[in-house]
Amino acid sequence: MSQPTLPNFQRAKPFVKWVGGKRSLLPELLRRVPAQFKNYYEPFVGGGALFYTLNNKGIIDIGGGQAFLSDVNFDLIITYQVIQRDPEPLIAKLREYAAKHNKGYYYHIRSQHQLDDRVEIAARFIYLNKTCFNGLWRVNSKGEFNVPIGSYENPAICQPEDLRACHVSLQAVEITLCDFCDIAPCTDDFVYFDPPYHTQTSSGFTKYAQDDFGEGEHKALRDLCRCLHERGVFFMLSNSDTPLVRALYADAPFRIEVMQAPRMVNRNPTGRGAINELLIRNYGKETDGE
Repeated sequence: MSQPTLPNFQRAKPFVKWVGGKRSLLPELLRRVPAQFKNYYEPFVGGGALFYTLNNKGIIDIGGGQAFLSDVNFDLIITYQVIQRDPEPLIAKLREYAAKHNKGYYYHIRSQHQLDDRVEIAARFIYLNKTCFNGLWRVNSKGEFNVPIGSYENPAICQPEDLRACHVSLQAVEITLCDFCDIAPCTDDFVYFDPPYHTQTSSGFTKYAQDDFGEGEHKALRDLCRCLHERGVFFMLSNSDTPLVRALYADAPFRIEVMQAPRMVNRNPTGRGAINELLIRNYGKETDGE
């Protein structure tokens, strides 16, 4: 498989829209990345905005480390792995989907819950993400995607150069389907956690894989953070500004900061706009990572 030739200015960026994606907060996150670290872990990888930015800037390579990306969303991880191995068959399939796209075709593709071919799984995932309502990936209790079609004039279903740039960035990266508690970072490694946010309202969203992410999972994540701190691992965690999250991380070694982030997914348009988020770390002051 030949490596794609990319323009010098081509930089990798998320290949999917993702609820809670961190593109708008990247400057703030970059300022708070540890000045030095070994390996990089992102166990709720989603769109991977922070990973791609760190990789584009060469920050992950400075310490001679490796990146470990993981998630429990099967379709998402298969898509990452397909792009990592060879994006060309995926690009061809997405071009086919783009040419056939209409309302009836959307629901035909959405109904295909039992695909075996990895390229078809990846193409379906990207196609539905780019054409569904608000780019929301939501599944029912059977693990079946159930979001209605969005109202887009010309959805960007196939973006070949973006996928090729992601392919280059994902070389030598370990991509794994696993739960957040199964990661194994060591001393001086850096972990960025961006879990499904804790929510206190019915308009919130926590179910993008078959199993929900509830209060018990948030407590387990806090416990993992304590263990990582004792192991000498740096971590940074994003979450919503709720009493539960503040209580979970109220004590040392946790440091809580408030960030302003746009909220783009809400049933009621008046519920969209800038909201407070919490950024939680176990290490010191802002760095000059930007």
